[in-house]
Amino acid sequence: MNDCRYPVRYRVSSRLAETHDTVTLTLEPAEDPIAAFRPGQFTMLYSFGIGEIPISVSGLPGQPALTHTIRSVGAVSAALCAAQPGEVIGVRGPFGTSWDDADAAGGDLLLVAGGIGLAPVRPALLAALAQPGRYRRVIVLAGARSPAELVFAAEYGEWREHGAEVEITVDKADASWPGQVGVVTQLIGRAHLDPTRTTALICGPEVMMRITARALTAAGLPAASVWLSLERNMQCGIAECGHCQLGPLLLCRDGPVVNFQVAEPLLTVREL
Repeated sequence: MNDCRYPVRYRVSSRLAETHDTVTLTLEPAEDPIAAFRPGQFTMLYSFGIGEIPISVSGLPGQPALTHTIRSVGAVSAALCAAQPGEVIGVRGPFGTSWDDADAAGGDLLLVAGGIGLAPVRPALLAALAQPGRYRRVIVLAGARSPAELVFAAEYGEWREHGAEVEITVDKADASWPGQVGVVTQLIGRAHLDPTRTTALICGPEVMMRITARALTAAGLPAASVWLSLERNMQCGIAECGHCQLGPLLLCRDGPVVNFQVAEPLLTVREL
């Protein structure tokens, strides 16, 4: 097995522009691959000569290729977004906890995402849709700032065809937008949830996750049934540098997926 301290070379096999600043890369191993990932985990992606950043895996588990959806917000992410098929990227990992810890088999699986937060929950969604009958309902509530900011927009119809209930909203619409307008928490009431049978997976901006989790617990979901994907300044991935510490947690090891019972008091701690 490869040492997670050192990057493994992967080659870009395909590149898809999701939005004006967000790209999905498919990476094929150019040498012995990293260990198989679980939904919700992340890798450290290395742009040679520039640096590395943590990025959640956004593809279906169990595949030899890795899929990452990256928003350009800095030097490393910009370089990764600009990578073309054939270019080589370093990959370390996988790291962290998984959505698998939220066992919802037999009940209802609710996924709530804001913006690029849909990428980390997508593996859990794809895995659920690949197992018909494992869940009573699979519900996706997703939002973005505008229609142009929606990621995976071409897949929503396919998710519905495979049995998911998908509701999409945007903060600000243009004349061509036929859907909901407003924050994603406004969709919770439309989902007609059974709080005794629902497990929720949430990812997005931290304020969005905090408000969504509190709205769900106010609607009757136990805090133990609500899971968040938290992010801090992850640099090493192996719980040695301490940059990702949040209270008693080192999020590269104890996260990113954290139960709301644990996360709620920690969400008042701002990242420096």
